[in-house]
Amino acid sequence: MTTATSTAYHYKVVRQFALMTVVWGIVGMGMGVLIAAQLVWPELNFDLPWTSFGRLRPLHTNAVIFAFGGCALFATSYYTVQRTCQTPLFAPGLAAFTFWGWQLVILLAAVTLPLGITTSKEYAELEWPIDLLITVVWVAYAIVFFGTLATRKTKHIYVGNWFFGAFIVTVAILHIVNSLEMPVTFWKSYSLYSGATDAMVQWWYGHNAVGFFLTAGFLGMMYYFVPKQAERPVYSYRLSIVHFWALIAVYIWAGPHHLHYTALPDWAQSLGMVMSLVLLAPSWGGMINGMMTLSGAWHKLRSDPILRFLVVSLAFYGMSTFEGPMM
Repeated sequence: MTTATSTAYHYKVVRQFALMTVVWGIVGMGMGVLIAAQLVWPELNFDLPWTSFGRLRPLHTNAVIFAFGGCALFATSYYTVQRTCQTPLFAPGLAAFTFWGWQLVILLAAVTLPLGITTSKEYAELEWPIDLLITVVWVAYAIVFFGTLATRKTKHIYVGNWFFGAFIVTVAILHIVNSLEMPVTFWKSYSLYSGATDAMVQWWYGHNAVGFFLTAGFLGMMYYFVPKQAERPVYSYRLSIVHFWALIAVYIWAGPHHLHYTALPDWAQSLGMVMSLVLLAPSWGGMINGMMTLSGAWHKLRSDPILRFLVVSLAFYGMSTFEGPMM
């Protein structure tokens, strides 16, 4: 707890998540270096099943996306929603539960994946007991976040919170629908879907783990920290609203581009391809809005390393969201 403009904010859980962001970033990216090295030097598998590429690769992706990225999103959303709503976190005990619950999910992933306990669904490899825990933690997260919005002291809901809110709701839907499975033992289940339907549901989930976890959530981060660090208002508030709704409406359709030239119906493949092209517009809307927020503040890049990182992040976001539609 600390004081800012006579309001006591809950910063302990923010600090905890921020610290674990760094820890899991090192672990997850270190794992990535190891498995990349295994492709060149296969003896780094150590002839053990637990350290083989096939078992460590999903651990790497889960650690980087959900452990590193997830902790960053928890930390920044909890920080941002308090500051922009001028109210402390709703149900701080529940916020503490989300921290310990999320770390437990990560540790269970770190144990089960090297043991070969997997659903084999990309980015959704964790078995059903862990899926249930994720659901409970995520519902608690939603209660804390939306409860804070509901008890806000400000009339307006800042656009960054729209992005965080969309990320929380959509990831919940994606996780629940894609994880519907029939348990056969405590650590083994089979998907409720089969064949091309299973593939479609999986990549609706898989692509939108990128679309909402790694895009909408991180844009929420951008909309708070870039204007704050630049000490400038958002370049265009109208553009932020237009690009929010465009991103939400289009991104969810793009999953079929992972299934070109498969048994998926041609119309679904074509729809996914068209929506992936259209995504260039809302993606660049966010990038341009972030970059143009620095109008009149470019001189700060000379002395502000944080602003430099933010600008380079926006530049890479612009490049990668150009590359995606072109591919």
